[in-house]
Amino acid sequence: MANSAQARKRARQAEKHRQRNAAQRSTFRTAIKKVLKAIRIGDKAAADDAYKAAVPIIDRSAGKGLIHANKAARHKSRLNARIKTLSSV
Repeated sequence: MANSAQARKRARQAEKHRQRNAAQRSTFRTAIKKVLKAIRIGDKAAADDAYKAAVPIIDRSAGKGLIHANKAARHKSRLNARIKTLSSV
């Protein structure tokens, strides 16, 4: 356990940051899962809507340093490619 006041404060801050990061990571993952679920069902319109909702969340995660910018680009690219393979019904 932290002994100095400085170390105690740092421990408090680290816990706050950990919880905030966990919440943002959860939001990020949920957004991706919604797109994947729509793709799995085969609903192109729902997949497009979910993708449009997920892109700002993915970009925000990269902007805050939660994930690397290349990882964000990779997720967006792969999701978009999978949506394009769906036949528009």
